[in-house]
Amino acid sequence: MRTPRVPRALSGLRVRLVVAFTLVAVVAAVTTGALTFREARNGVLQQSQDTVIEDFRHRVNTLAPNYRFPPDASDLQSFATDVSRGGPSQNWRVLVAYREARATSEPGDEFRELSPRMRESVRTRLATVFQRVTRNGHSSLVVGMPVTFAGRYTTEQPASGLEVYLTVPQREEQGYVDALVTAIERATVPALALAVLVALLAARGVLRPVRALRRATRSIAEGRLDTRLAVQGSDELADLSRTFNETAAALEGSVAELRRMEAGARRFAADVSHELRTPLAAMSAVTDVLDEDAADLDEDTATAVRLISEETTKLAGLVDDLMEISRFDAGAAALHLDDIDLAESLRRTLAARGWQDTVETALPGPGELRGRVDPRRLDVVVANLVANALRHGAPPVRLHLREEDGPDGGRRAVVEVRDGGDGIPEDVLPHVFDRFYKSDSARTRSEGSGLGLAIVTENVRLHGGSVRAGNRPDGGAVFTVVLPLLPRGAGDGSAHPRQEDRT
Repeated sequence: MRTPRVPRALSGLRVRLVVAFTLVAVVAAVTTGALTFREARNGVLQQSQDTVIEDFRHRVNTLAPNYRFPPDASDLQSFATDVSRGGPSQNWRVLVAYREARATSEPGDEFRELSPRMRESVRTRLATVFQRVTRNGHSSLVVGMPVTFAGRYTTEQPASGLEVYLTVPQREEQGYVDALVTAIERATVPALALAVLVALLAARGVLRPVRALRRATRSIAEGRLDTRLAVQGSDELADLSRTFNETAAALEGSVAELRRMEAGARRFAADVSHELRTPLAAMSAVTDVLDEDAADLDEDTATAVRLISEETTKLAGLVDDLMEISRFDAGAAALHLDDIDLAESLRRTLAARGWQDTVETALPGPGELRGRVDPRRLDVVVANLVANALRHGAPPVRLHLREEDGPDGGRRAVVEVRDGGDGIPEDVLPHVFDRFYKSDSARTRSEGSGLGLAIVTENVRLHGGSVRAGNRPDGGAVFTVVLPLLPRGAGDGSAHPRQEDRT
């Protein structure tokens, strides 16, 4: 199953920073709001609770001595009514109980807020007991306390059996709490908006050096090794910028040294090749004379003369190839374009080397396929590929030329050189165009310089084309050269007689 790709805009560093800041702000706001709400709520309720309990205790202690003990039903009713009048807003509901008898300040009031557990606590403890009860969405404070008559009898009776309970609705306190919740909710939205603004500003401050680093890295990748970052501050981003500058400086120095060494190596190869051409020319002239007289020499001397002649010829070819490669490396290679018949050019290449009867051809007819190419370089490309097939492959060797449309709709010429050998091993294929690459498993001792296919690559690339090597399904190697062609009717063969190196 293919994983859906996240849009780049949603996975950027800015979005992640804003989301992180917003989450932190939400958590902080919610946590702060919850803690503030809890503390404020407890403060409001605690203050109200302490006031009610103090007033209730004072009212009971003031009124209790005025009633006889043990009380009867009328005393309990009067006591409950008198205590309920002590409320600041006359909203106290009072229950007075003595053993099994009970009376309420409001007749018929069942006092549902009073729990059996609370009444048990009042009966067994001297302290005042309270609890908050919520019924039908309304909160009430329930307070219970036992009544003592110290000083009225000869002995204090803490367990007199008289119990007084008070229920006070906390509407005002609930209003305060609701207002607090509303205030916290209203404060959260601006806090989140401020957090997003701060996140954007922080992301901008963080991303500015990151963007500068990205631009500098891209500049380095494009070859501008003198690119440096401006270092500001002493934070981690500044350390990163310093490290980048140090790395860029080291890379620039290394590349400069490599370029210097490479230029020296190219100059050395060119100089050596140039210096060898003169003595090789003389040696070739001498060997030509010796070859003519070899038939009159004794067998050993004739063999030695022929060997010297062959090796001199190979050395001359190697020097020519080195000179050609050095021109490519120095950027001095140039195209001399001409509008030619490509099939006729390939026929001349085979005829010049005596390969007409050795190489099978499948070429268009005269004038059917014309192209604007460098005739000399096309000759080198085809000659090197055919020579490689004859030397390292097996008959039959075939040369094919055709025209086809490219992916962009343009015209291009395709040259294929095939042989009937065993093909190229898979581990050798990636290296066949490398300079001086030879594989014992791929071929026997080479008679060439090891630069032929490399020169093919450079010449094809100079034309803006491509070359590739592969194996045919039915056996044998195949080399394919693709050369772009001008559209039909474009140019008359007189413009652009010279085109500089495009490598």
